[in-house]
Amino acid sequence: MADAPGDVGGDQAGAADLSSPGAVRDRLAEHDYLADAGLSTVIFLALRTQRPLFLEGEAGVGKTAVAHALSGVLDAPLVRLQCYEGIDASQALYDWDFPRQLLHLRAAEAGGVDDVAAVEAELYTRRFLIARPLLQALEQSPCVLLIDEIDRADDEFEAFLLEILSEFTVTVPEIGTLRATEPPIVVITSNRTREVHDALKRRCYYHWLEHPDFDREIAIVRTRLPRVSERLAREVTAVTQALRGADLLKPPGVAETIDWAGALAALDVHSLEPDVVMATMGAALKYREDQERARRLDIGQLVRQALAEV
Repeated sequence: MADAPGDVGGDQAGAADLSSPGAVRDRLAEHDYLADAGLSTVIFLALRTQRPLFLEGEAGVGKTAVAHALSGVLDAPLVRLQCYEGIDASQALYDWDFPRQLLHLRAAEAGGVDDVAAVEAELYTRRFLIARPLLQALEQSPCVLLIDEIDRADDEFEAFLLEILSEFTVTVPEIGTLRATEPPIVVITSNRTREVHDALKRRCYYHWLEHPDFDREIAIVRTRLPRVSERLAREVTAVTQALRGADLLKPPGVAETIDWAGALAALDVHSLEPDVVMATMGAALKYREDQERARRLDIGQLVRQALAEV
């Protein structure tokens, strides 16, 4: 009997050793993702049981990066469905390529084809079907399917996803039922701008991603940006974590810490000074109100206090 996807030595997991949560953590680290024990455990369980992984947390904590890292670990393509308000089944599943169908009709007319019924039948074959992300995932499986920011989509789209994730099949009336040869590894993310229905969560392994602690965030920065010095990584991380407690509209996430450290490294800065913080703050704070609030803070004191507390 073949191994299930994600099982140790299974085809879908490629040659990666995923025999335990610790092994999952180590494989993710090889792809520059530093997971804690809770996250590596829930990923291990999702792979073992072939259930979708539902990751919720504030923007910038690394939810989407999990899917990218898994794609690397499993050596499987990543298919991304970016959700947004108003997205519907045709935008996520498939659509007909009407311009190509029209060209085909005109070519048939120009060629003097007499069998009109045969030409019409050709218009609704797989040749003229445009696969959107969900159908791509079924056809490319094994793959990692990232359904990003599901909280942006409408309730109706959630119900539609429930059907797809239950059977991993798609019925195209003109063609028939298309089925994945292997269920894709599904990662669903939410920034919790609204509550996602329990029915969807029940089908998934759920994990809330917190911001990393100080030492792990430094390690993340240095893993992603090896050229950044230990001192600069410590200072940027300390100030970023202090800003998270400053009652901002959008506290900086790990992504902003990495962006900020990268910006400072590009400027050949080796330590934080208040004027440098102010000049580069746009890498970490994306709202004018947050930047104005930060300017009213004593940045020098904030830097000293943040470093003194670590």
